[in-house]
Amino acid sequence: MFGIVRPCAHRLSEGLKVEWMAHLCGLCLALRADHGQFARIATNYDGLIVSVLTEAQVGRTAEGRRTAGPCPLRSMRTAPVARGEGARLAAAVSLVLASAKVRDHVADRDGLLKRRPVAAAARRVAAGWDRAGARTGADLGFDTAVLVDAVDRQTGVESLAGPGTRLLTVTEPTETATAAAFAHTAVLAGRPGNAGPLAEAGRLFGRLAHLLDAVEDQGADAASGAWNPLTATGTPLGEARRLCDDALHGVRLALADAEFTDGTLAHVLLVHELRRSVDRAFGSTACAHGQDGHRQGTRPAGDFGPPPGNPYAPAPGGPSGPPLPPEPPRNRRGLVAGCLVWAGLACTCQLCCARTFHGPWSGQPHEGLCRNGDCCEGCCEGCDCCGDCCKGCDCCGKCCAGCDC
Repeated sequence: MFGIVRPCAHRLSEGLKVEWMAHLCGLCLALRADHGQFARIATNYDGLIVSVLTEAQVGRTAEGRRTAGPCPLRSMRTAPVARGEGARLAAAVSLVLASAKVRDHVADRDGLLKRRPVAAAARRVAAGWDRAGARTGADLGFDTAVLVDAVDRQTGVESLAGPGTRLLTVTEPTETATAAAFAHTAVLAGRPGNAGPLAEAGRLFGRLAHLLDAVEDQGADAASGAWNPLTATGTPLGEARRLCDDALHGVRLALADAEFTDGTLAHVLLVHELRRSVDRAFGSTACAHGQDGHRQGTRPAGDFGPPPGNPYAPAPGGPSGPPLPPEPPRNRRGLVAGCLVWAGLACTCQLCCARTFHGPWSGQPHEGLCRNGDCCEGCCEGCDCCGDCCKGCDCCGKCCAGCDC
């Protein structure tokens, strides 16, 4: 699964963790119901935000949940999952954006997609997903043509970009697509007054998604010769971080202008977890829990380089000897190879039950989705303010439940 908002289970309260999984599973099952089993590989962490925003505006109802049967990704347990128009819109958007990702891999000739027969098959799959997403979108009154147009324009924008091009010129198509998706949740919820603020939140979210993807892939793109917006425009990381921080602030202000029945989960994902996604991409913070359950250290904001000193030197008081060589970098897998690895992880339940597993495409370590634990150290217990009481800390964010900060 891909996406920039990947909340650690240790930072979510038990109730929010259940709600987040309900929307994730709801998106997956909506893809299966409307588009078949294979479409479930388009499930992604960011797409479920569309479902979350829809429910945040209308409130949770009995009709908005159903009990799903056992699933290997839930260790063969049943669970309540989201259903309804929000989940279906999230499925349509995810399918169209996944088709764009497939075409991007084809254009970059990643992995097996260097071979013409495989690339041709991938293009047919992407075209089918475009049509399927358009059908579901039409049922919901959403024209997915704005998404397809944005994806098509992206290629032209990238071909014209070069040193000195404004980075926001490159991110504009993505911003337009996500703005349309976020704004339509207000239409589904019957709150037309929220369309403007949510379109602004979606525009800035799309900017963040594009920038963070560029930051995380810059090293790999340089090694493979792939196009990267930061490298192509000559934008330094410091400027990219400034743009991300501005977008984070804008998302928070836009959400404050919208009216929600229960916006707790939306606030946690789009304010707290989105900021952590930025910190993670720039290497300026670490997850709050380690293998022993204790808090790990953080690095100062804006410090994008490696930590000082020799990271391979023996610890004080430890055994002497030559330093260990660095672990060789993991190569990113192509689309087809990554899908095969994802299927293996799913069938062996590693996606949900393993302490850590390596991402099928990126090779980066991730946590299993169903790991239990709560590393909140109570730093916010008893706090009744909603301002920036949790800013900079790695607690679970329970103090912000129900507040509008």
